[in-house]
Amino acid sequence: MGGTGDVSDAVNRHYAGGGDLVRAIADGLAAAGKDLAHLTTADLRAVDEFHIRGHKATLELAGLLGLSATSRVLDIGSGLGGPARALAETYGCHVTGIDLTAAFCAAATALSGWVGLSDRVDFVEGDATALPFADAAFDAALTIHVAMNIAAKDRMYAEARRVLKPGGRFVVYDVLQGEGGAVLYPVPWAREASISHLATPEAMPALLAGAGFRVLDVRDSTEESHLWFEQMAARGAGPAAPAVSMQTFLGGDFPAMARNQVANLRDRRIRTVTYLCMA
Repeated sequence: MGGTGDVSDAVNRHYAGGGDLVRAIADGLAAAGKDLAHLTTADLRAVDEFHIRGHKATLELAGLLGLSATSRVLDIGSGLGGPARALAETYGCHVTGIDLTAAFCAAATALSGWVGLSDRVDFVEGDATALPFADAAFDAALTIHVAMNIAAKDRMYAEARRVLKPGGRFVVYDVLQGEGGAVLYPVPWAREASISHLATPEAMPALLAGAGFRVLDVRDSTEESHLWFEQMAARGAGPAAPAVSMQTFLGGDFPAMARNQVANLRDRRIRTVTYLCMA
């Protein structure tokens, strides 16, 4: 996740959890019979691609970026590194992730070592609104479910534009405020409203254009997201629950978060929308 200003500490507390995240993931995998010396990226997907629609959405986004083995890609708000590893594994490219939460960066680095991708991904602790990279350093960039915690979206998108080469593609996949009323909390990105900063679908084009991007395509996946969260909520309550999941770091109130997400999506209190942009 990425953030700035007064909410940064609160965002960190929300995501960092209360213990050793790497050990918790390792213990969960071991309990499921997984050998840490022979893990695959598929073994990690229930926990390391914790955005709505998971790995399927990651591959959809990657397909919009025009990647090759020589691409240098930035993942803004990289979390546990699942999307970065998916892109590196699928395309052979190099991906740099940046995240506000130190525990996530440490875990992302460890998990990448477990699956043999340390040479193609790296993770930096930092602020999405003040990226520690040179101008035009990347061929492509993406951000997945990050701006919900960032009030200064104009600065975030301006920084993404700055570090992209001219003509580089930028994909934004985020949760937006819907027309169905106020968000029901807790949700995976916030236990209460003070660290939740949702843009509306109406505001997004102007935000992206103001940062210097040309919006090429807009895709609303709200209905598919609703079905996906219904399935996740059902799995979480049954014997098919994965050994490691979002609950590993979001804690005991994750089932309530999942139930609220079903209601938020059903009532269109939130929407999931993807924006494909060009620098």
